[in-house]
Amino acid sequence: MDRGVNPLLPDSILFEIFLYLDYTDVLSAGQACRQWHAVAQDEVLWKELFYRYYRVARDVPRHPAAMSWSAEFQRLYDTIPCIEVQTLKEHSDQVLHLSFSHNGYMFASCSKDCTAKIWSNDLRLSVLHSANMKKYNWSYTQFSQFNADDSLLLVSGVFVGPRTSSSGEIAVISLDFTLLSRVRNKPYDVFGCWLNETNLISGNLHRIGYLTSCSVLWLNNAFQGVESENMNVVKRLFKIQNLNASTIRTVMVVDCSRYDSPDLLLDRREPLAEGTSALPCPVIEHCSDGEEAAEESKQKAALELGEEEGGTPGARRRRAAGDGLDRFLTDIIEGRVRPVMTEFEMETKVAQLLAQSRTKPPEPNLLSMEGCPKKKYLIFTTGCLTYSPHQIGIKQILPHQMTTTGPVLGEERDSEKFFDSLDHVIDIHGHIIGMGLSPDHRYLYVNSRAWPQGCVISDPLQPPPIAEEIDLHVLDLKTMKEVKRALRAHRAYTPSDEFFFIFLDVSRDFVASGAEDRHGYIWDRHYDICVAKLRHDDVVNSVAFSPVEQELLLTASADSTIKVWRSPRTVRILHAEKPRVRKPLFSWATNQRS
Repeated sequence: MDRGVNPLLPDSILFEIFLYLDYTDVLSAGQACRQWHAVAQDEVLWKELFYRYYRVARDVPRHPAAMSWSAEFQRLYDTIPCIEVQTLKEHSDQVLHLSFSHNGYMFASCSKDCTAKIWSNDLRLSVLHSANMKKYNWSYTQFSQFNADDSLLLVSGVFVGPRTSSSGEIAVISLDFTLLSRVRNKPYDVFGCWLNETNLISGNLHRIGYLTSCSVLWLNNAFQGVESENMNVVKRLFKIQNLNASTIRTVMVVDCSRYDSPDLLLDRREPLAEGTSALPCPVIEHCSDGEEAAEESKQKAALELGEEEGGTPGARRRRAAGDGLDRFLTDIIEGRVRPVMTEFEMETKVAQLLAQSRTKPPEPNLLSMEGCPKKKYLIFTTGCLTYSPHQIGIKQILPHQMTTTGPVLGEERDSEKFFDSLDHVIDIHGHIIGMGLSPDHRYLYVNSRAWPQGCVISDPLQPPPIAEEIDLHVLDLKTMKEVKRALRAHRAYTPSDEFFFIFLDVSRDFVASGAEDRHGYIWDRHYDICVAKLRHDDVVNSVAFSPVEQELLLTASADSTIKVWRSPRTVRILHAEKPRVRKPLFSWATNQRS
């Protein structure tokens, strides 16, 4: 070979060859020589390997916190909690829910065995305390939540009773394992939540008709004694009318002050032109067909007429509502309502007309943060078409409502305003089976099972069939818009009246959920890809990330176990072989003589 000829392949040809290799082969080839090592570190090469291996859509940019494509490839490969390191079998029946303390030192579990257990989060997880709630006539425990300073634990449960019973209770346990108080909670799947360090929110349900009811949300002081006759109900927050057999369920509090420091911005769409603003999602009216629109115009005209004729505003509203109800009943008697309404439809219509003059208007400027940097929302599932929850209801919590002191809500305003209206409603068009907030409270993740496209609900007690695929929706609570396409991978098989509530959890970079297909799932929040599938022997009911270490995940299953999952990187660190301490030579000689 001539001395002037370079035997090395050009970098461009090596690059093209490496494009055909798998990432493991590229890493191996990079150890051959300096030239191959340099080409194997090329950013364009790793960008191609990243999109190809993880099957990320090409229009999705690199994570904003990533330093390089090779480092981002390693992050997704090495920091996902996908290695099972421990299985906890202390529960004797289905494990339904998991929740971590905010400092990550402890977590709680709820189960069909009617116990709530508090665990220490050490390298080997162990039980610190177990509370059996059967002596309080509980059937099982279903949900738990630590308060903001991790001094109290809220535990929600279901009373013993027939399958159709909806009564439950909330217990407050101190971290020295003392039961402080108990609060009635109906329906039990309101679950309950903390508003602040000492006050919690519970629910109650009052039947008005066969399909019509009223949900009342209460603010309770956690330190009221268990002997209290009123079961700690100290202040009414909201009273909301329910139509078509729907109820308020799954309440949670959103702290808007965290919006200013989001963990991750998910909306990658083009920014709006200067001077324009995002349009808020409109409030979904309970009924919006032509007949109701005409009725609203009649009511408005009646109100205007009443103003001209004089009288108090309350009297004018009652007169307008009464006129509307009289006209509706007259139309039914004279056969002018077409098509003929069923008994259920008639009840719903009458309930709407009766509530029109007795409902407080929505709070204005829901999305504005001016003048109220510590604004909080109450979020819950609800509905307007059938009993299965298919809408997200949002109600602003005003500053004077965040404490149990002062007048009970309703006493300081006109007694005619019997109901509170929702400030905002987002329709999911499917059965909602789980919700979870991102750590910064900016995004709401919603598990739902979709209804068929174009379905019409004629009977509120017969909801549409629901899909086996679970859709994971992402809602931006700052704009009240859905910001991403729904994520899919997990599945469910039970019908609407037998569904499992599947709890999900969100960390800084990941979102995890259970499923009825005996697996837990993890998605990357930025890339919208499923990055891990975690196996159990039965339905996975709940998942929970450690709030201080997202490379630790717990999964709870109907197989009565809790599994502990850690990332490959954490496992390597924890199982790294410690260097042996070499004994001095004279110690060996001493041992021989002895």
